[in-house]
Amino acid sequence: MSLHPDLADFLDLAEESRGPLDLPFHQQTPEQARAAFEQTTQQLRWPVEQRLDCQELTVTSRDGGAVPVRLYRARQYEGALPLLVYFHGGGYVVGSLDSHDGVCREFAAGGQCAVLSVGYRLAPEHRFPQPLLDGEDVLAWLPGQARALQLDLARVAFAGDSVGATIATVLATQAAQAGPDAALQPRLQLLCYPVTDASRRSASMELFAEGYLLESQTLEWFYQHYQSAAQDRCDWRFSPLLTDKLSNVAPACIALAGLDPLLDEGRAYARRLQEQGVPVTLREYPGLTHDFLRLGSVVGQVTDIYTQLCADLRQAFER
Repeated sequence: MSLHPDLADFLDLAEESRGPLDLPFHQQTPEQARAAFEQTTQQLRWPVEQRLDCQELTVTSRDGGAVPVRLYRARQYEGALPLLVYFHGGGYVVGSLDSHDGVCREFAAGGQCAVLSVGYRLAPEHRFPQPLLDGEDVLAWLPGQARALQLDLARVAFAGDSVGATIATVLATQAAQAGPDAALQPRLQLLCYPVTDASRRSASMELFAEGYLLESQTLEWFYQHYQSAAQDRCDWRFSPLLTDKLSNVAPACIALAGLDPLLDEGRAYARRLQEQGVPVTLREYPGLTHDFLRLGSVVGQVTDIYTQLCADLRQAFER
């Protein structure tokens, strides 16, 4: 499988322009990696829907901490909108509301829904399971805000990319297990190149270890910063592929990159869900790498991907 030509040109240019101080994340401190990630975000910006109202809000977590959230909604829609709760990627160490602003704008415009982006707290300052707990607290906060924010919480989806997709699917699984006691019951979980098993190394982790945007060593660096102890990786909330209690969870749309160290575990998670009787739409994009949702300025195909995923969202909200 070869790289998409647009992406190949981009990676070649990035390699040629790499300076002696441009180190991979796993050779930086978390603070340096965060600054580099946000700088890259500025370079990757693409034209997205601007006719959206954005509202900055703060959720107080169970430990008294502040969790920033950002609500997007298209101006042309009045009344209560269905809601997509979105968790950004970044290995639990980097990433922010700003780094995935374009992603959320695409889903708000194309999905004809409101999008709530969750700025969960990052590791290593806040290790496992704190980002998950922040997600739980945001979901618990939402029912009390639905009327003021004009949200239809009977039509909700959980979504994310990379480790954000991990958070989304764990919360969807917890909702299924809680049943009527859950704060929200999603109609869909939209999972883009999720981390589903950090307890072992798959074949794709070796095959695409270097040269495909996300390096396997960087993943290991992320996990080391996130875990409180080595055994955390075997906790299903860290590695959701390890649970067999997936029956009755919301239908899943799983979008995978063909040249991603996480490809195999994404496929394995889709199979596990199907084995548990969960409806799954599996979309694989050959020639693309991890983080393709943020590559709209590089790869023209990304526009078509958003069109597909937004159609999946709208269909779920209409069921």
